[in-house]
Amino acid sequence: MQLLSQHIIKSWLKKRRVQSFVSLFVLGTVLSMTVAACSGGVSATKADVKLKLVSFSVTKAAHDQIIPKFVDKWKKEHNQNVTIEPSYGGSGAQTAAIIAGSQEADIVHLALPLDVIKLQQAGLIKSGWEIRTPRNGIVSKSVAAIVTREGNPKNIQTWADLAKDGVKIIAANPKTSGIAIWEFLAFWSSVSLTGGDETAALDYVTRVYKNIPVLTKDAREASNLFFQKGEGDVLINYENEVILAQIGGLKLPYVVPQVNISIDNPVTLVDKNVDKHGTREVAQAFIDFLYSTEAQREFAKLQYRPVNPTVTQEVASKQPPIKTLFTSQDLGGWDIIQRKFFEDGSIFDKVQAASKA
Repeated sequence: MQLLSQHIIKSWLKKRRVQSFVSLFVLGTVLSMTVAACSGGVSATKADVKLKLVSFSVTKAAHDQIIPKFVDKWKKEHNQNVTIEPSYGGSGAQTAAIIAGSQEADIVHLALPLDVIKLQQAGLIKSGWEIRTPRNGIVSKSVAAIVTREGNPKNIQTWADLAKDGVKIIAANPKTSGIAIWEFLAFWSSVSLTGGDETAALDYVTRVYKNIPVLTKDAREASNLFFQKGEGDVLINYENEVILAQIGGLKLPYVVPQVNISIDNPVTLVDKNVDKHGTREVAQAFIDFLYSTEAQREFAKLQYRPVNPTVTQEVASKQPPIKTLFTSQDLGGWDIIQRKFFEDGSIFDKVQAASKA
């Protein structure tokens, strides 16, 4: 009986030791994993993120400088690699590609708010996009400029001079290009908002378009035709593009009309796509960065008119104010502008038909 009791006690003690060892092993493993997770949070890299940025053609030089700065900043602050894949082209064409689904943009930086409105109407962007970011969603600005040939042989000084006989103008197509819409609105408002009626505005704009033999797909193609291929007497383009060409050695005379239109370029998330891709946080951070002093200085270096007040003050002496600067609101806002001027069969189509007659 005593031997039996001793055997039972030994067996019980042995089991206790095994159970204790197993418990300690499990506990140690859990603790090791917990410690590794806590201490390794600094060094562990989060999954990489890829963003698609779709923009209009002339922003490439600015984004080439801004994107690496944001990528480095995000990496330092979040220990996460971000790749931003940009696409550039005419704003209208880019908008159509996003709506068609061939460009799954997470972020758009487009030439005019009308293109963002089209994306909203297509169900890709939620309403109120303009109040979710600073400056009503406008991240860069410019005005329109008129470039002439050396010596200005056609004596082009004002918008009115563009309607003179024998002037060949290089300009873009409002059906595909943002600058072309701004150009058209600058032409129209130079008459209709300075004392002329709409009949006079229509007559003037029709005569201008008779002097445009071919409409290019975007601002960059227009610049190439004028500067590199030597076509045309006059180029209408963004002020920032013209100044950039001057810096690059293409020194031709230009004038920034003192009756002009504020060219406002919006930026926003494409809500449907960032939710689909799971990229909302990083995409919004990139948009916020575009408004920073650091990013706005890059826009200013490339002669955009910045929207950051600090940078605006820094470049004020280099970018003098325009005497009479109209906005899209002076023309009724984008809903009215679209219906009145650019829907099929509206004023632009009539101008085109009349200019070819």
